[in-house]
Amino acid sequence: MKTFKMLSFDLMNEEGGLNIPIIDGIVINQENSRKSWILELFLSKEHKSTFENLKNSTEVFEVHVIISFPDNEPAPFKVLVSDIREIGEKITVLLKGTIKTRRSKYAEALLNTLLSENLSSEELMARFKKGMRERPRLKES
Repeated sequence: MKTFKMLSFDLMNEEGGLNIPIIDGIVINQENSRKSWILELFLSKEHKSTFENLKNSTEVFEVHVIISFPDNEPAPFKVLVSDIREIGEKITVLLKGTIKTRRSKYAEALLNTLLSENLSSEELMARFKKGMRERPRLKES
């Protein structure tokens, strides 16, 4: 197993990502045949209902996590809520899932989308950098 520090957490939806501020977090690559990962978030209790709703839905959902260094690309995961526990005025949320393999093609898809918008060179570069940082959901072509 390998363990990594989680620096940021975004819950992905149709409009893009909802950043959920974390107090602390870890990401564990279980290095097993199922290629499973565990994400543990320590956060404010105000987000408990969001994760309870996700747990009750039993649906797999997408999250983007920045691991180890602030300049790293967000890593996309498909996860389920496994457990939610209260610790004083905070909660810990355990997510289990897999990392998405489409990650390497994101840059090409983003660039293709931006090229169709006839942007100036400066606008294209600025929007590309922003898109690679924020990872908006792209329309499937």
